[in-house]
Amino acid sequence: MKKTTLAAIALLLFSCSQPEQQVKNGTDATYFDLAGYFNGEANRLQAANPSIRKQVMVKGKAEVKNTKVTDWKTELASFTNADINKTSWRGEFSITKDDSLTTYITDNPKIPVKKLEVLQKSAQVIGIRIFKSSENALYDAVDTLIYFPDSIYIIKNQQKIKLLNVKNYEVTGKFN
Repeated sequence: MKKTTLAAIALLLFSCSQPEQQVKNGTDATYFDLAGYFNGEANRLQAANPSIRKQVMVKGKAEVKNTKVTDWKTELASFTNADINKTSWRGEFSITKDDSLTTYITDNPKIPVKKLEVLQKSAQVIGIRIFKSSENALYDAVDTLIYFPDSIYIIKNQQKIKLLNVKNYEVTGKFN
């Protein structure tokens, strides 16, 4: 009797933890698996080792250089970190779809990712746009992230810290 009860409790505990693991792995994601997609892209780009024409603009001054990215996971981390498949965010996004565009939108002020657009052609991702904004008593921040595989990626950020001037920066990577 004790063995049966113990086995039942163990089975119950294991079955309760399984769905959370599936969401983290992207196999049962509520929304588009952004983290899984960009982890795959980072691995693909790491193996391909493409040349990039990278422009960094800060305070209106641009620096441009041709380079090879040594760590694509770090380079694409802003995209990966914008994943909307957090357990507490389930049901917070409305979804609209047409033939080539799926849009996820939330108006929840506690969620920084406000809009995610996934452009697809024949079930293949051809572009992603992410719009984030957050604010608190100290600052307001707006981010725009754009990614078109093997073409371009753009990371724009605008910060307004109270009592200071607005700070803008932009990183653009064009694949050669």
